[in-house]
Amino acid sequence: MTTQPPALLIAGHGTRDEAGAEAFRDFVKELGRRHPELPVAGGFIELSPPPLGEAVTDLVERGVRRFAAVPLMLVSAGHAKGDIPAALAREKERHPGVTYTYGRPLGPHPALLRVLERRLDETLAGTPREDVTVLLVGRGSTDPDANAEVCKAARLLWEGRGYAGVETAFVSLAAPDVPSGLDRVARLGARRVVVLPYFLFTGILPDRVRRQTEEWAAAHPEVEVRSADVIGPEPELLDLVMERYAEAVAGDLRMNCDSCVYRIALPGFEDKVGLPQQPHFHPDDDGHGGHGHGHHHHHGGHAHSHAH
Repeated sequence: MTTQPPALLIAGHGTRDEAGAEAFRDFVKELGRRHPELPVAGGFIELSPPPLGEAVTDLVERGVRRFAAVPLMLVSAGHAKGDIPAALAREKERHPGVTYTYGRPLGPHPALLRVLERRLDETLAGTPREDVTVLLVGRGSTDPDANAEVCKAARLLWEGRGYAGVETAFVSLAAPDVPSGLDRVARLGARRVVVLPYFLFTGILPDRVRRQTEEWAAAHPEVEVRSADVIGPEPELLDLVMERYAEAVAGDLRMNCDSCVYRIALPGFEDKVGLPQQPHFHPDDDGHGGHGHGHHHHHGGHAHSHAH
């Protein structure tokens, strides 16, 4: 008898928006359909049913003893760092004998950047990219690291794709908000802007982004502003959840290799994939004669070993 692979538990934020909650539940069902070999369940931290605890109980009643939890979230903010681990610890106490591992958030993975690029292409409908400034709008958090992840996604989206620029804004809890973000790109000289929501599914916050974008555009007729769609339940997203599941099961929780040019073919940097990493020297080092091949590796940390 083969041992059953660990079940997959999907953890969502929760939303007051019924369509958003339904999109999450449909996504979980689709994962289950695609992976009949795995018990799959999903639940929310707050605001909408089913709660995460109910999803765990559902798995346990199906005979599950081990599961891997993947946060269906683009960035690791308070939910992914605190609420989900706390909820899982509680479930472990409620269901003695159950063990779990916890995966990492989804972004900014190259597969998601591809979907974002597709959303922009749909919206641009042939407008040259070099004429377009993108405003990537994240959820916003009181956690600076979470907000920084949105900026990182924006930078990765900009690299090698030929847009005039990619700037960031946030719907709540962090500056700049959407109108301020649009003011900012206009001051930078943008005449064509696409507002790109950095959200997985439809919901109250992406709706607010669109509404605020339309209000700003109405007040600034000199700037052409378009709204792109959310990421949505794309094949890339389904595959990425399984990649995070596999990492969690293997205990392979790596550093940020998703966006490392030595591992992933990022646009314009494809030639770097798999290059052996050499220590490199900076022009402003106090060059100890030639390239200092002695014991002068005062920048010793520069040998990027990407074998991890």
